[in-house]
Parts: sequence; structure tokens; C-alpha cells
Amino acid sequence: MLEHQIQMTSQDYIDLENQYNAKNYKPLDVVLERGEGVWVYDVEDNRYLDFLSAYSAVNQGHSHPRILNALIEQAQKLPLTSRAFRNNQLPLFAKHLCDLTGYEKMLPMNSGAEAVETAMKIARKWGYKVKGVPDGQAEIITCSGNFHGRTITIISYSDEPATKDYFGPYTPGFKEIPYGDATALEQAITPNTVGFLFEPIQGEGGVIIPPDGFLRQVRDICDRHNVLMIADEIQTGLGRTGKLFACDWEDVRPDIVAIGKALSGGFYPVSAVLTDAEVMDVIQPGEHGSTFGGNPIACAVAQEALSVLVDEGLFDNARQMGDCLRDLLGQIDSPHIKAIRGRGLLIGVELHPSAGGARRFCEALQHNGLLCKETHDHIIRFAPPLVISRDDIDWAFDRIKQVLMMD
Repeated sequence: MLEHQIQMTSQDYIDLENQYNAKNYKPLDVVLERGEGVWVYDVEDNRYLDFLSAYSAVNQGHSHPRILNALIEQAQKLPLTSRAFRNNQLPLFAKHLCDLTGYEKMLPMNSGAEAVETAMKIARKWGYKVKGVPDGQAEIITCSGNFHGRTITIISYSDEPATKDYFGPYTPGFKEIPYGDATALEQAITPNTVGFLFEPIQGEGGVIIPPDGFLRQVRDICDRHNVLMIADEIQTGLGRTGKLFACDWEDVRPDIVAIGKALSGGFYPVSAVLTDAEVMDVIQPGEHGSTFGGNPIACAVAQEALSVLVDEGLFDNARQMGDCLRDLLGQIDSPHIKAIRGRGLLIGVELHPSAGGARRFCEALQHNGLLCKETHDHIIRFAPPLVISRDDIDWAFDRIKQVLMMD
């Protein structure tokens, strides 16, 4: 290959990507080549502390050896069967996931957006077959500031111009309420409402946490109106906030949960929808699926990724290290900082407009050996792998403090 014949620099790779790849992202100009634990290395062998975890897909750390071995072992046996035939890994994965989460059924897919689409299809079918909503009239309520993916249907209920503009016409059947407003939710419900789709913490929206008690209010409202409570835990689930699910902070059990990202520890696209039999069983053969959803590699990898989260105590570590990091960040006396918020190791630092945007701080942190990413222009998001240690936190904090104190 070309890179083996010629010593290529980061700029060489950047130039190639700019020439041949769609410009649908605006990444920091660092070209990563390998990773281990919380650390990643670029093609010049410079080391960086990863404070984004591939948007929480790498909760278990980069290249975790147990997950890697599961991937290799299954790849050597049988990578793919499609769902035309059964394979021996899917039943094991399904049981493992349901035993861990307490749900009766799961439906495997690949990406997070696919999981959200799956959840919406299940909710609509349940609305028609169980609740008795007239065909074609099902409504799903969503929240302002949401981010659930970028498919046509998902962006149809987005209010983010960069995601939505110029991609219409949009899919009907959605209502929007202000995030965290339980009164607005109850007022928006009609006899045709089949589900309320929400993020327990809006990650892409800026690490926005709803008011205390909001999730319990939602659970009560959905119960009283026979509406499915649908949680998008793709970014917040699987330990990121210090518990299995972010909804667990209020001891709330949604009717449907969409998960992905850390479900594979970053090795493979794996997502799933969790619910109980009463809801899941509305889906019959041929009505939904994916060639790769539930493939043997995905199932073997996901089982090991889940086991690592539990065996290594990563939920507790996320909670402890997150508390530590937020406490340290609160000590920074910077005129740029407007607010610090988060739960576990999902933390947002909101900057004043006068700070000149979050991007320049992320670029400065990159040059100081720490990788993170801005969201909504004025918020820096910190989300390191859950395997991070106190020494790593201290190392990161020294650089974050220095950068946030710059002019």
C-alpha cells in the first residue's frame, strides 16, 4: 500500500481526505493511527489523551484486549450469516443483554440511528395494533435540542439547521416540546400519541440535564396516557453517566431503550432496541431487519464489551472520576467559563460568547496533547474512556486549566 512505500505525514493524509472524501465532518486536524486505553497516537507517533471516546463508543478504552480477542476468534470462525439462517452467537448475546438490563426482548441493529428508527417503528406498530390508533395517525412527541441521528425521518423532528435544512420534504407524525418540560408533554398528548422519544441527557445538544424529577414525571404521564416512554441511551447508556443507564439516576424504567456506541467497545457497529415482549412482539417476520444486524461478530464482540463494563467496575469508576473532574473544573477561575455541567464522565463546559467559540480551545488542547470536541459552537464536551485513572484526570486537568485561562 502507498503508506508502506512512502512515509506519509499527517498533512499528506489530510490532503488525501480533502480531495477524495465527502466534507460531511469538520474534524480536528490530527491523524490517528493507533490507540491503547485512554491514549491514542498519530502517524508521527505523538501521544494524546482521548477526551471524547468516539462520542462515548469507546467506554472500555481503545483496543481492549478482551474485546479484541473476541473479535478475532469469531472472525476466524464465521463473520456473517445474514438473518436468513440462525447463528450460535445471537441467542447468547440476546440473553446476555436482557439479563443485564432487565428487559425481556432485544432487536439487534448496527448504528445508533438504526436503533432509533427501529424504536419508532415498534412504537408506531404498537400504537396501531395494541393501543388502537387509526392507521396512519400515530404521533411521537420529541424534544427541542434533540439529536437522534441523521436519517431523513430523524432529522424531520430536529430543530438544528445544519442537520435539517435543505433535506426536506420531511416525515410527518412528530410533535416537539421544550426539553425538560413535563407540563408541555402532558399538554401535547392526544389519543393518537404512541410514544415520547427523549435523551435523558442531551449530549450533542450541549450536555443538557433536565430538571430533577423530570424522568419520574415522564414515567407517570406516559403510564396515565398509555404512551410508550422511549429513551435514547445511545450516548448516555452503558456506564457513561456512572450507572448502566442515565435513566437509572431517577430509578425510571422506560418502555423502550435504544442503545449502541459502547455496546461494542468501539470495535464494530452494534446497536439494539430493548423492550418487553408485549411491545416487541408486534414486530413479525419481514417487517424489520438488517443483513448485518445480529451477525456473529457483532454478537460476540458485544457480549465481551458488556462483560468488560461489569467485570472492571467501569460504572463506579465513571461516577468517581466524573465527580473528581467536575470538582477540579469548578476550581478554574476563567472569565471564559459560563457553566459546567454533567453526570459521570459526560461533562460540558459552556463558554461565554465573548470567549470566541469553543473550537479554538479544542485546537489548543490538541496541541497540548488532549483531544476533545466542541458542540453547538460554545460548548466543550469532555467524555474520556471509563477506564481513566486519577493520574490521567490530573494530567488532563493541568492542560485544560492552562488552555481555559488563555486570552
